[in-house]
Amino acid sequence: MIIYRDLISHDEMFSDIYKIREVADGLCLEVEGKMVSRTEGNIDDSLIGGNASAEGPEGEGTESTVITGVDIVMNHHLQETSFTKEAYKKYIKDYMKSIKGKLEEQRPERVTTF
Repeated sequence: MIIYRDLISHDEMFSDIYKIREVADGLCLEVEGKMVSRTEGNIDDSLIGGNASAEGPEGEGTESTVITGVDIVMNHHLQETSFTKEAYKKYIKDYMKSIKGKLEEQRPERVTTF
């Protein structure tokens, strides 16, 4: 399995289990995710051990919740951000400068395309 990481922060972004396409002449990757719903907090009685009926009423303390989101975000524990338009422009401009600096160090032949 190939794990794709952010070039600047080295955070895990996604893996090769998703459909990945190169865009912008290979400068960016586009990853296809899907909306999924998962049930969390529902614990199987066989994992707890003992006789559940002798220990108390059923369903006590193991409430389940349904969480819906994009599978890439949920599987890789990515954090959602909320930017204003101006804040996003500033962030992406600074990020692209950092990427360009890394390219100049590691792969100078790709800087002109970038």
